[in-house]
Amino acid sequence: MSDLPLTRHVPSRDDALHSLRTVRDCVRYGATRLRAAEVALGHGTDNAFDEAVWMVLWSLHLPPDALEPHLEARLTAPELATVVQLIERRCTERLPTAYLTGEAWLRGVRFLSDPRALVPRSPIAELLDSGALETWLPEPDAALRVLDLCTGGGSLAILCALTWPQADVIGADLSDAALALAAENVALHGLGQRVTFKQGHLWEPVATQRFDVVVCNPPYVNSASLRALPTEYRHEPQGALAGGTDGMDLVREILAGAAARLTSDGILVLEIGHEALHFEAAFPRLECVWMPVSPGDDQVLVVERRALAAL
Repeated sequence: MSDLPLTRHVPSRDDALHSLRTVRDCVRYGATRLRAAEVALGHGTDNAFDEAVWMVLWSLHLPPDALEPHLEARLTAPELATVVQLIERRCTERLPTAYLTGEAWLRGVRFLSDPRALVPRSPIAELLDSGALETWLPEPDAALRVLDLCTGGGSLAILCALTWPQADVIGADLSDAALALAAENVALHGLGQRVTFKQGHLWEPVATQRFDVVVCNPPYVNSASLRALPTEYRHEPQGALAGGTDGMDLVREILAGAAARLTSDGILVLEIGHEALHFEAAFPRLECVWMPVSPGDDQVLVVERRALAAL
């Protein structure tokens, strides 16, 4: 028996164009090509199959949840060319699929996406969708004042408005470019009367206001992790990721100013990703509640105003 390792054949682009026929073929080819290219995932999917499904369905102008009824549909030559071209660009340019297609989906909601802001993916969206934050809210149907701090492209601000019809929402961010994208997303969802944006550093744009709920996905990636990020993540605005040596530079500012910006029963919902150890080292006495989400049980936390006031 040969000691040579087995290799997996991945068709070339030209071979793919001549051999692929159906949606099923394209998804299988896409997943194989993505795995062979060792692309970095995490901008909406966590596996090559789902990424391939996303690209194939988008190329065919089909909804992202429409795979099953179309698996055996045969593609025309131009459709095949579009599918294969997108897969090749993903593998060679190492751009997130959301930037190649110009859109991202978060909890079933569509957002425009481009390099002006991070690709929408915050697990805070899962908490909004599941109703896990309702425990901390005032009485049902009570008016809410909500802030999405470090709003980027506005996805969490919009999801807050969709989750809580009684809420007025402000999104704040330092980046004018990101806020321009956020405004486009608000227009896409017709929420211009309920979601507004302010430009400035952290709390500065809302210095005189108080909120019942603040959601925040701040820059929190520590310096060592930032240097090791895959190429896909380097296409995103680095200022929206970089959190300093321990990832907590901006988080410290946020927590220091939060109590003054919250109502008496207000809460801060904060994403810190994989930086739990650094967070706990920086705030060892902070009383908070870690909220289980799909990526893990130590990535998003809720802090009440009274705990923030004790810092």
